[in-house]
Amino acid sequence: MYNSYQSDYDAALFGGFLVTFFIIILVIGVVGYVITALIYYYTTKTNGLGEISFWSWIPLLNVYALFALGSTKTSLEEIKKDALKFLLIYIGLTIISIIPFIGILSSIAMIVIGVYFMYRLFFRWTGESGTAILFVVLTIITGSIFYYVYGLIKMKKPFVI
Repeated sequence: MYNSYQSDYDAALFGGFLVTFFIIILVIGVVGYVITALIYYYTTKTNGLGEISFWSWIPLLNVYALFALGSTKTSLEEIKKDALKFLLIYIGLTIISIIPFIGILSSIAMIVIGVYFMYRLFFRWTGESGTAILFVVLTIITGSIFYYVYGLIKMKKPFVI
C-alpha cells in the first residue's frame, strides 16, 4: 500500500531542514565577514595603514588589507606595492580555480597564501614565531573562532614587530 501523504511530508520536512541549514550558514558567513572586516579595518588604522583601511570592507578584495598587514616592507608605498602584487596573484588563482582539475591546485595555493599571511599577522601581533604558528593551528582547529577572538582583542593595539 502506497501512502503519498507520508512521502510528501518527508520531502517537505527535508526541504525545511535544508532551507534552515542554508540560512544558518549564510548568517554565520555574514557575521564572520563583518568581524574579519572590523579586525582588518582597525588593525590597519592602528598600525599606520589608514590609507588602505577602506579595503577591509570590500568583499573578496579585503584580502588586500591582510596582505598589507602581513607585508615585510617598511614604507607605505612598498607595502602597498607588495600587497597589490599578492592581491593580483590571489585574483588570478581565484579565476583559475574555476577550471576543473587545475582549480584544485589553485585552491590549495590560495589556502597556502592565506595561511601564510595569517601567520604573518599573528607574528606581527605577538612577536614570536612559535606562538604565531600555534595561533594558526588553533585558528584552523577552531574553525576561525580563535582568529576572531584574538583579532578583536588585538585590533586596536599596535604591532609588536
